[in-house]
Amino acid sequence: MNFKRFEHINLSCRNLDATQRFYQTLFPDWVVRAQGEWQGERWLHLGNNQFYLALNDATDDDRLQLPYEGVGINHVGFVIEDGEGILTLLNANGIEHYTMNSPETKFRIYINDPDGNEIELVEYQETYTFR
Repeated sequence: MNFKRFEHINLSCRNLDATQRFYQTLFPDWVVRAQGEWQGERWLHLGNNQFYLALNDATDDDRLQLPYEGVGINHVGFVIEDGEGILTLLNANGIEHYTMNSPETKFRIYINDPDGNEIELVEYQETYTFR
């Protein structure tokens, strides 16, 4: 098997600065790993030493696919350590969210980033084998 780890997701953003602020609110330890311009548009890599988001400025573009409408990515999941803390953070920053329950998780929290990408934040039960 040749798979080592999941490295990054590449996202186009209507407002790169707002998207960066959103993700750094969720994950304050994330830093800008690299940044620059390509074909006149800004880009940056935001994350840590395990994973990053490649954010591309696409100010004049429209969203082409909505989550759960047609074929494509519906949401991206991130494993978190403190669901209660995340809920406090979301409420303090006025970030809308909803939750769901499942037997293997303590928390399943869903939010949308500034561009309408749905994010799932998951805290697993300590007894769950695949966490």
